[in-house]
Amino acid sequence: MKKGLKVVLAALTLLVLAACGSKEETDKLDTIKKDGVIKVATSPDYAPFGFHTTIDGKDKIVGADIEMMEAIAKKMGVKVDWIDMSFNAVLAAAKEGKADVAVSAISVTSEREKSFDFTTDYYTSPQVIVINKQQADKFTAIDTFADKQVGAQKGTIQENIVKEQMKDAKLVSIEKLPNIFVEVKNGSLDGLVVEKTVADAYVNKNPELMIANIPLKSMKEDSLCIAVPKGNEKLVKELDKQIKEMKEAGDIEKMVKENNELAQQDGE
Repeated sequence: MKKGLKVVLAALTLLVLAACGSKEETDKLDTIKKDGVIKVATSPDYAPFGFHTTIDGKDKIVGADIEMMEAIAKKMGVKVDWIDMSFNAVLAAAKEGKADVAVSAISVTSEREKSFDFTTDYYTSPQVIVINKQQADKFTAIDTFADKQVGAQKGTIQENIVKEQMKDAKLVSIEKLPNIFVEVKNGSLDGLVVEKTVADAYVNKNPELMIANIPLKSMKEDSLCIAVPKGNEKLVKELDKQIKEMKEAGDIEKMVKENNELAQQDGE
């Protein structure tokens, strides 16, 4: 009797393992095509890539990332289900299966590569330091930020840039990027590190701010990619194909430019 029970339990175990294995082997592209929807996690507080604006009296998420992903989804024959959250939660949502991909001006890092595969880059933007114009004579080199408070958005590579390239500065991590610009504008922070494309959008709207003439080292993290949970090679290949076509046509560059102009008018 015991032997028979063991055989039954062993068979059930094999069935469970087989079922789990099948689930893991299913590429997200198959599910997306079947359901007709791709779930995308994003943090729309990073103009011109993603931000809120008012259109016809209604709040709407816009930006280069948003337009790009909508265009990709259209070519794939599916719709986008946007999941709006803080940047610090975007990658976690994709990793936990709440979203199929994460699209939010995301850079590739060695740590992130442990959990995600990344598409080919769709845009490259160098990093800069934004300061208050009144402090222009004070902040002229990296070492002038010694013991000064420098902001960076929580969960971003800019935190590491402050730690590694501005070692004597005091890092202040804040969840919402617009709040960091306000802090610099009001003098609560001495500066902030952000991508140049994003800095341009905010500086052009806020004459009190400026990009400091202090170069930061360029690195692979300057390139932006779509993050896809590991084990979805078909989905990555499909996204790569669409990104390549859009880059060659100049579509993404145009999206960034147009949304930069929109952000300067009435974005965040």
